[in-house]
Order: sequence, then C-alpha cells, then structure tokens
Amino acid sequence: MHLAYPAVLSALLFCTGLYGVLARRNAILVLMSVELMLNAVNLNLVAFDVWLSKTAQDTLHSGQALTLFTIAIAAAEIGIGLAIVLAVYRNRGTSDIDKLRDTAETDDGPESAAPAQAEKAEATA
Repeated sequence: MHLAYPAVLSALLFCTGLYGVLARRNAILVLMSVELMLNAVNLNLVAFDVWLSKTAQDTLHSGQALTLFTIAIAAAEIGIGLAIVLAVYRNRGTSDIDKLRDTAETDDGPESAAPAQAEKAEATA
C-alpha cells in the first residue's frame, strides 16, 4: 500500500476532529473530537514507521512504540476530562461550553461580592 492513502485518511480524520473541537458546544463531543485528532496522529505515526522500516535495515519500530504511549496518555486524558465534565455537570446542570463560559465571565470575584453583601445586610437590618 502506498504511503499517500493512510496520510490522506489521517489528514481527513484530523480535520474532522479539528472541526469538532471548534464547532461543538458540548464538552463530551469536544473530548471525542480531541480523541479523533489523536487517533489521526497515531495513524500517521504507524504509517510512517512502516514506510521508514522498509527503507532502513534496522527495524526499531519507534513510531509504533510512540503510538502505544500516545494511546496510554489519551486514555488518561479522557478519564480526567470526563471526570471534570461530570463534576461541572453536577454543579452547574449543563455541559454546554458557551453557558459555562458565560457564567465564568459574569462572576467578577470577591470585589463585586462585598457591596452586594453590604446591601443584603442593610436590607435585613
């Protein structure tokens, strides 16, 4: 098989994942798109490893070893990311990224909370 076929498939997978990261609003779909991008990189690593092992005399297969490390790191990343998304969903009631960004921007910190607490204390007194 020629090297162009897996390279083109990898580019299509990566572009699909990139579109998913940029266009999706659900955090779980964004994580799935990141996984799709990592799988495209893994496909590229294995394809180029096989292509280079045909030309070189030694068969070290470093691309395939790097792919195994990438899979392990991706599994850890998706586990931690999913735990964060579930914790945010339990606290906020949504996993929509735009709504989470809006709630983070409206909170100005403890400086804006002090006058609101003073007004609340005056109202109750």
